Amino acid sequence: MDVEYNLDIEELNQRWAHQDNIDGWSQLIIKHTKDTIEYVTEAPDSGIWEMSADGQIHFDRLDTHRRAVESESEAFFLHITKKGDYVYEGADIGILVTRGRMMTDDFKINDRAQTWINSIRSKYTMQLVEDKRKQIAFKGSLTK
Repeated sequence: MDVEYNLDIEELNQRWAHQDNIDGWSQLIIKHTKDTIEYVTEAPDSGIWEMSADGQIHFDRLDTHRRAVESESEAFFLHITKKGDYVYEGADIGILVTRGRMMTDDFKINDRAQTWINSIRSKYTMQLVEDKRKQIAFKGSLTK
């Protein structure tokens, strides 16, 4: 293109070092954590979801970019697992991106993050195909 320009790296670094120029985002990879194989009969749409004060979520609008998230009460959810898929332990359910922190200072998932995870999972309906969890062996009799 043959266009001359000057780039001041020090000035650029100073600009991005200012707190005003840093916006906080968090990303969660939501996984299937049970030792089961399940068939997905219903899955939430990808897009912008909104959380009300009582922790309930609802689909707000279709969008394809995280920058459309306007506040900490909204999140962009990209479903990886969709209707008709099978999930197994460790399978990716989806990716959730929101403004603000989702971890405590000691790197634990905070209450808001756990609420988002539980709420997104609640939007999935699955049928159990195989349960690989250790079965409890009962000994003795429950009758007198």
